[in-house]
Amino acid sequence: MKDLVSIVTPMYNSENYISETIKSVLNQTYKNWELLLIDDKSQDNTLSVIKPFLETNTNIKLLKNNVNSGAAISRNKGITEAIGDYIAFLDADDLWKPNKLETQLNFMSLNNCDVCFSSYDQIDENGDLMHRRVKALKTLSYRKLLKSNYIGNLTGVYSVKHLGKITTVNLRKRQDWLLWLSAIKKSGKPAKGVQESLAYYRVRNNSISANKFNLLKHNYWVYKKGLGYSVIKSLYYMLVFLLEHFLIKPKYLITTNET
Repeated sequence: MKDLVSIVTPMYNSENYISETIKSVLNQTYKNWELLLIDDKSQDNTLSVIKPFLETNTNIKLLKNNVNSGAAISRNKGITEAIGDYIAFLDADDLWKPNKLETQLNFMSLNNCDVCFSSYDQIDENGDLMHRRVKALKTLSYRKLLKSNYIGNLTGVYSVKHLGKITTVNLRKRQDWLLWLSAIKKSGKPAKGVQESLAYYRVRNNSISANKFNLLKHNYWVYKKGLGYSVIKSLYYMLVFLLEHFLIKPKYLITTNET
């Protein structure tokens, strides 16, 4: 039997996008997966929207937080409940291309890697292409990832068979970056990047990346609280991050003509 992939999707007030997100999983050419939807005490019609999917697909499961707890706790709950050989992540407003899982699992087998990610395209809030693609690095070491987050969480997959289940401390933001740092460190091998674009990342007007001050603040807490660095070491890595984020990382954002 083919390996099972557990897909972890936190939800909070996701009524506008979650249906399309679930359909992008249902359309995968790789069929042996489970989708874990973790509702973080939504106040809109998210639960009503997903109800038909739950009634017709036994491999889609709903988990609920008793109180609004944030993305880190929601992802950790999904990871804890997952039974797959691999764990992948998909936020409630992002989309996968149909060959996403099949391409990555084949790639991981051929390249003997425990952590894999891919290039992805950006779409706006209406789902229209922005003709911008974030290119995946072919090889990503722990040292490189420590400088800036190069893994689009919607594209990341790691092997539970080799690494076990990896959860993170409860950071308000950027906990995905911390998770991938932990995964690569535990693997002892670099992550490998699929050059093909396998997903669509929805750029929201209120996203953390759109607010530079919040980006810096939350990144500092990755170093200080997430990794346990001293204040001085955390500030040093913040300088490293600034150089990497504004001088090096933009080289991997390219313009496309895809329609």
